[in-house]
Amino acid sequence: QVQLVESGGGLVQAGGSLRLSCGASGRTFSGNVMAWFRQAPGKEREFVVGISSSGGVTSYADSVLGRFIISRDNVKNTVYLQMNSLKPEDTAVYYCAAPDRGWFAIPRGENAYKYWGQGTQVTVAL
Repeated sequence: QVQLVESGGGLVQAGGSLRLSCGASGRTFSGNVMAWFRQAPGKEREFVVGISSSGGVTSYADSVLGRFIISRDNVKNTVYLQMNSLKPEDTAVYYCAAPDRGWFAIPRGENAYKYWGQGTQVTVAL
């Protein structure tokens, strides 16, 4: 059974930092793009950032560019999201996602991703 499990969420003051982790089990994703999405209350889930299988290519949403950093450790089958300079508008449930096949580019649409974690809550207070 394939599972993605996120951790590292919590409550932080504006301007602070958090590091999310997403561990995969059941199969290796070393050959796959992996991504983070988020869903704020009352809003649709949105793409945050994705990373290529090698880690050499990344794609960020404009809203987090320069503040968030994605990385991965293919030996550990884990992807990370370092979130800095957090803002109240970053408050959301953050989801890790992985597609079932390889992609030449990093897709931003949800439909490209088959595997999803359960989500971890990030709350940024003023």
